[in-house]
Amino acid sequence: MIRVHELEKQKIRDIENKYPFVLSFFENNKLDIKDYQENTLEEYFDSFAQEDIEEWAIDIPKLKSGLAAFINQMLEFLGLEKDRVDYITIIAGKDKYGNRENFDELVVRKGEIVSIVGPTGSGKSRLLADIEWAANKDTPTDRIILINGEIPDKNIRFSTSNKLVAQLSQNMNFIMDLSVREFLELHAKSRMVDNEAEVIRKIIDAANELAGEKFDLDTPVTRLSGGQSRALMIADTAILSASPIVLIDEIENAGIDRKRALNLLVNEDKIVLMATHDPSLALMATKRIVIRNGGVYKVINTGKEEKMILVELEKMDRIINDMRSKLREGQILESI
Repeated sequence: MIRVHELEKQKIRDIENKYPFVLSFFENNKLDIKDYQENTLEEYFDSFAQEDIEEWAIDIPKLKSGLAAFINQMLEFLGLEKDRVDYITIIAGKDKYGNRENFDELVVRKGEIVSIVGPTGSGKSRLLADIEWAANKDTPTDRIILINGEIPDKNIRFSTSNKLVAQLSQNMNFIMDLSVREFLELHAKSRMVDNEAEVIRKIIDAANELAGEKFDLDTPVTRLSGGQSRALMIADTAILSASPIVLIDEIENAGIDRKRALNLLVNEDKIVLMATHDPSLALMATKRIVIRNGGVYKVINTGKEEKMILVELEKMDRIINDMRSKLREGQILESI
């Protein structure tokens, strides 16, 4: 809930940046703020001449309370305030044999990457599913997932349009007959972004940095390769999506620049959990969850020695990626 006294102390520029939709409030109330971007809201209203206030019957307290009410209504309508997630907590459940998992609770904060490792069929996807639906002892694992330390509202848990979680699956295929530009425009309009063209350009640029083969805004989404589709959705999720939690399943098979993809997501203050078999990806995480027999077997913090190993693995990755590029270009590989 945004209150008047909180708004009064903020610079108008900062209010606009945080709540782009306030421009319509200022315009509808004929408030000229062009030359007051570096002033606080309180300073702006204090600049009104007394004769103007009397002549135009300006009710400053009413305008301030009206602005606060407008922001709160828009936040509620867009679902932005309730979607803020600073951290999630995974509370232990049981494995497929009914044994309690080998931890009590695990906190994952925004800007953090956690990898999930284990044999095929061990239960990595089950953990991702528990997080996606904010399990509350109502899944086979009996786990509990808390959002900001609390059990989330049922409207969030069971909503078909749940915006808290974005899940990037290994296979992504578009069936809509749209160009990349039209697809991104639809999403941008649904999020009511103010600088639509700039955001769309940022997304396509980021996607092309991730994809092995570049594409443009006029490319039909149905013609994108698997790697291009994955790159587009990762860039879209990082830059435009309101979902604060991102779940990724086996990004190593997507044909994209994996490290850049993770850095892009983390730079946008997302909580990222990824199931992976790739040692490089596993060690990029701050910690990794080891799954065995459907339950969490252990949680390992990535130490200094493993980070040094990661440096060596990244060198190997660069060599492999260079060879991959040469093969695509029809070149003959030479021994290293």
